[in-house]
Amino acid sequence: MSTHADWRLFRGDGRQRETPLPPAPPWRRFGAPTSAPGSAGGPRHLPYLISPEHSDVVSAALHLRRPLLVTGHPGTGKSSLARAIAHELSLGGILHWPVNSRSTVQDALYGYDAIGRLRETSLSRDRGEEEPSIGSFVRLGPLGTSLVPRGRPRVLLVDELDKGDVDLPNDLLTVFEEGEFEIPELARLPEAQAEIEVLTAQSDEQALLVRGRLRCEEFPVVVITSNGERDFPPAFLRRCVRLELPTPDEERLRAIVTAHLGERAVAEVGDLLDTFLRLRATKELATDQLLNAVYLRAGGVDLSAEGLLDAVLHRLGGAV
Repeated sequence: MSTHADWRLFRGDGRQRETPLPPAPPWRRFGAPTSAPGSAGGPRHLPYLISPEHSDVVSAALHLRRPLLVTGHPGTGKSSLARAIAHELSLGGILHWPVNSRSTVQDALYGYDAIGRLRETSLSRDRGEEEPSIGSFVRLGPLGTSLVPRGRPRVLLVDELDKGDVDLPNDLLTVFEEGEFEIPELARLPEAQAEIEVLTAQSDEQALLVRGRLRCEEFPVVVITSNGERDFPPAFLRRCVRLELPTPDEERLRAIVTAHLGERAVAEVGDLLDTFLRLRATKELATDQLLNAVYLRAGGVDLSAEGLLDAVLHRLGGAV
């Protein structure tokens, strides 16, 4: 535990020091894979709190094999829900598709490196070697990988779909309804190359495609998040199960702090929680900002230092 006198790791005086760094917050620790049964590795699981009525909506989506459209303000746990589902159902690591204004369904399904194939084929011919398989230059994206046939489904997180092109939700409908897609570059190959193994979004996995077509056995667990920046088409909404996560109240915030940082941390949260709730009433704040402040306080950081609390509890919207 640091003291107020020594919490400043960086002093800005230009002097070199071999200053030991304190442990990172639990939600910012990477590297050590989890050994939970059925896991595909990744950071250790963090606690996730959800009310029974909201977990029932998740169960409904699982029963119906329909995408779960999760809305709510930033920091309400939309993206973390996908990881919680994967952990609790032992479905391995999630497949993550972060959507932006340039995202397309094809990119999420697969990518084909035609230039790389042309270069490697030319080099192989010059060396008198066998030409590399076209499958070495096809890699499935997160959406395509989620459709690879397997006994248990994978969890696909489609993050911030509302940031994508206006036509993107409708473009997803065919894939969601049919659970399959075709890669034309492989479908055109001669009969002798009807079966081709391609790379997936998982570095240690390949998928076998017949005539360039991939069809899932179990529809993936699809979690789609949205910050509510725009509306989606009715046809898309009809095919989703909707879940709106509320902004955590004071009781839920205390439970979240306890789950992540323990009982000792929540005992010191009083004034920080009051400040957080007061600021959140006038500007948009996320729950993890409160966790950051509590973690610093528990580590001995003097949050009364000029501007420090404002830097941690900064507003999320508007110009920076």
